[in-house]
Amino acid sequence: MAKKRPQTKSAKAPRTAKAASGASGAQLTDGEIPVVGAREPCPCGSGRRYKACHGRAAAHAVTELVQRPFEGLAGECDWVALRELVPAATAELALKDGLPEGVPSVTLATVLPMAWPALRRDDGSVLLALQNDTSSGDLSRDLADVLRRALEAEPGNPVAAQRVPADGPRLQDLLDPEAAFTPVVHPGFEFWVPDAENATPEVTASLERANAAAIPTAKLAGTDAAYWCETPEKNHLRWVMPHPEEKLLDALARLHAAGTSSLGEGTRLVGSFRAHGLTVPVWDLPSTMGAEDCEKPAAEFAERLAAALAVEAPLTAEERRARGGLTNRQVTLS
Repeated sequence: MAKKRPQTKSAKAPRTAKAASGASGAQLTDGEIPVVGAREPCPCGSGRRYKACHGRAAAHAVTELVQRPFEGLAGECDWVALRELVPAATAELALKDGLPEGVPSVTLATVLPMAWPALRRDDGSVLLALQNDTSSGDLSRDLADVLRRALEAEPGNPVAAQRVPADGPRLQDLLDPEAAFTPVVHPGFEFWVPDAENATPEVTASLERANAAAIPTAKLAGTDAAYWCETPEKNHLRWVMPHPEEKLLDALARLHAAGTSSLGEGTRLVGSFRAHGLTVPVWDLPSTMGAEDCEKPAAEFAERLAAALAVEAPLTAEERRARGGLTNRQVTLS
């Protein structure tokens, strides 16, 4: 699914300063107009409030949804999984320009205590949270803003949320595109506190609540971005895939119609959902089927899927019915 980037330059005011106010002199260009409060007069001189003049384009640029915020990053599918599927995980991040002095490491985390957007630890290392609410329609820009501020924060302090400028950098501007992205899934959130005995009562309570709510999850070792999870009645495999949505749904429909879309006895492809521009097929699994039991069936399914993706022929009537069943059960998370 193509990504629509937000506009980073405001549209010109609908009326010139001279026409609106009768003032003489040169009109400010878009690049010269500063950001002010929404109810203040627009600095362009139009006589309108900022929110009804140049602020309208700026607000649209900030809120316009970017469908694939992680496109272009190494491990895009795993970024989506850590954002939407995995309770507790971390991944080391490499910056394009290297680590600043006094910052020994930068680590992405699914969530942080007290819902902090980021944390600069006492030793100078940075933890960046992925699952927080964000202020704009571009998750990548929001996270980049938090990361930049975390790198400059005083050690031992969390980073607060704030409104993000529409023309700020994105993660794609800050992270090394050649560095591997390797998530590590944890059974709980103990990675929050390297010294649990000295954690504050608030952090300790937050840790206990998070651990109690976490669904047991594991990443398959032999398959990209496939995550097993355990629930009381049945287990599931949720697999973030990079293929174009329409082509992937066609391939899944071919396999479903042929009776080869499962992962073995007692398993069933039950549908899919969309998340950040990618499609995530979901299988129901027996409660006795653990993550290691999924490794071989998932690898075999990947081979069948690759063959189905290569087929160019139109779908048969049976395959179209199968596709309709899959799309009817599809939901969008973002």
